[in-house]
Amino acid sequence: MLVDLLIILGTILLVFIAVLTGMAYLTYFERKVLARMQSRIGPNRTGPLGLLQPVADGVKLLTKEGSLPAKADKAVFLIAPVMVFVPALLAWAAIPFGPGFTAFGRQIGMRIADLNVGLIYILAMGSIGVYGIVMAGWASNNKYALLGGLRSSAQVISYEATLGLSLIGVLLMAGSLNLSEIVAAQQGTYFGLIPRWFVLPQILGFAVFLVSAIAETNRPPFDLPEAESELVAGFHVEYGGFGFAMFFLAEYISMLAISALASTVFLGGWLGPSIPLLPDALEGIFWFSAKMAIFIFFYFWLRATLPRFRYDQLMSLCWKIMLPVALLNIVLTGIIKLAL
Repeated sequence: MLVDLLIILGTILLVFIAVLTGMAYLTYFERKVLARMQSRIGPNRTGPLGLLQPVADGVKLLTKEGSLPAKADKAVFLIAPVMVFVPALLAWAAIPFGPGFTAFGRQIGMRIADLNVGLIYILAMGSIGVYGIVMAGWASNNKYALLGGLRSSAQVISYEATLGLSLIGVLLMAGSLNLSEIVAAQQGTYFGLIPRWFVLPQILGFAVFLVSAIAETNRPPFDLPEAESELVAGFHVEYGGFGFAMFFLAEYISMLAISALASTVFLGGWLGPSIPLLPDALEGIFWFSAKMAIFIFFYFWLRATLPRFRYDQLMSLCWKIMLPVALLNIVLTGIIKLAL
């Protein structure tokens, strides 16, 4: 029992360190990608090739003095960043990184928890985060913050519907809500060459998921809750120091989690061509990370390419285009599954 407890605690610690480290260097990667697309250099002063820039940014944020607006609701103002940060981190509990391995005479799964309803759990964690954003907007006693919080609530509620519906086709094909079983359902190939990943038969669902995921994480061109040109900084305009750092961490951790979810349900998770001399566990982590990197790069590419949508365009896209396409995908998947 003690060994099992140590294994669980060790897994939690490793995932926690990996996610926070990955998030830190995600900011470095974003700045480098945007710089390259805009014919600039990007961070190159702090450490070799600028690799210590995320460390410098972290130290700067943690040592800054936080402020509390005079007429803010103190308790809600302080709790709001935690309400955003903690669910973003908890979402990683159900994400499998690889096929698992045997150690200490036990089969160790490369995940924190093997949940039968893992997919619903991740969607639920994403839903809770919006409460923190609304709380931050209201408690700040600032009209720009309040508008940002209201925008975020409407945006997340709208695109959560299409995000969930875009995954129904995958569930119909896999027959499970367990993420490990969804990956297992994608094993093998078509005609001995094409991987049986769900992205091919579920191309409509994948397209809806991609757009909804970007809106769900408030990233450009759907970053209307922050909208610097209109709302200064939106819901976190009154936050500085550690409070702002928690909002910042939550956004990038959510990006990583959404990318991990997309890789798992549409691109076969840790499945990929065999790599000689590399253990199965490390091979799984390599392919899983490579697929995540593709989605992360897509996030940054959109930020460098597209202007911000107007709010009416954002809502029209969701209810007039995304929702009908998601429902059409479910109907087509059901018909084809029954026919076959």
